[in-house]
Amino acid sequence: MPELPEVEVVKKSLLSKIIKLKVKRVKVKNVNLRYKIDKKSINLLKNKKILSIKRISKYILINFSDNITLISHLGMTGRFYIEEKKKTLKSSFYYNNSIKLKKHDHVIFIFNNGLKVIYNDIRKFGFLIITKTSRLDNYIPFIKLGPDPLKKEFSFKYFKKRINKKIKIKDLLMNQSFVSGLGNIYVNEILFKSKINPYFLVNNLKDAHIRKIIKYTKNILQKAIRHGGSSIKDFHSFDGEKGNYQEKFYVYGKTGFQCSSKDCKALISKVVISQRATFYCPICQK
Repeated sequence: MPELPEVEVVKKSLLSKIIKLKVKRVKVKNVNLRYKIDKKSINLLKNKKILSIKRISKYILINFSDNITLISHLGMTGRFYIEEKKKTLKSSFYYNNSIKLKKHDHVIFIFNNGLKVIYNDIRKFGFLIITKTSRLDNYIPFIKLGPDPLKKEFSFKYFKKRINKKIKIKDLLMNQSFVSGLGNIYVNEILFKSKINPYFLVNNLKDAHIRKIIKYTKNILQKAIRHGGSSIKDFHSFDGEKGNYQEKFYVYGKTGFQCSSKDCKALISKVVISQRATFYCPICQK
């Protein structure tokens, strides 16, 4: 599933190509995504101009003129790509050049300059919802979200107030109501750099632990964004560049590899925590 860095890359890709453009037409080929597409609502985008594109957690918000916002979530395999004249530009977490994937094109946005933005989703767990921009502050999924880990709100003070429960640190960081946008890949990486065992109970965290988690959360996410995200099944941005942060993973997917820490010869272990594959160094993360 795309996590915060990958969704941020998608947002930036869209921003670089379609900001200020006006929708000429919307073609819905399949309404059956996670939530059924309302054709009447999505056709309200016709003749509307894109004013801004933002990210909240793992959601992309495209704000149009006349108080209209398109909320998108990529789910497991959702992706946007662009067609302009004879060139196809990729923009999302999962990308594969196979023409066979065209059958999974669900919605086509055609702009006044001829450019097309296509939403493609193999597993159809993503969604596209139309709402009023003025109602975003009351959108229930957003209200339930914790702070964005890259914002100042995700701070030592915020963290310290919320660690009075006997739950595993990995489960806490995966909880979107505690901090929004993190997923399994980056939580594994953050805990490794913080030298904290994924089973460690949060009520036993010391101040130094909290400061490390916050530091490495921000550092790793920012670095992943700079590297175009982590490519799974050939993720590319609009300009065709492949994300390469997966080449810098410390532990994720590295079962049996030697730990990358200096002077540590332990092998990376894999366990399952809350039905998620979890990778860690049994020595560095005691």
